[in-house]
Amino acid sequence: MEFLQTILMLLLFLTALFMILLVLIQRGKGGGLSGAFGGMGGQSAFGTKAGDLFTRITIGVATFWILLCMLTIYLMGGAQKESMFEGIPAGEKPAEPTATAPAEPAAPGDEKPQPPADKAD
Repeated sequence: MEFLQTILMLLLFLTALFMILLVLIQRGKGGGLSGAFGGMGGQSAFGTKAGDLFTRITIGVATFWILLCMLTIYLMGGAQKESMFEGIPAGEKPAEPTATAPAEPAAPGDEKPQPPADKAD
């Protein structure tokens, strides 16, 4: 089961990284990062129809990522056998910590004189 969790986490990471790169490459209103790849402000670096294609790919990758997240939560949550709240009966409050009385201050004459602190020069 641990091997499957490792594979799912790796897939989640790689899918998220791919989705980030897809969003950065897409053409925005101001040209976006596509200008860094040789495109001009209003043109896509990968052709005129690339915007529609990148949008469709991004939607597909985002859908895959969300489904992968749901699968990972289901599989990892299924491994948990007992809830942390099962041992507490309904309506019962957890025990509150008891307050301790503060210590009484020493009488003014009981203090020992402290030597002066050395000054570092």
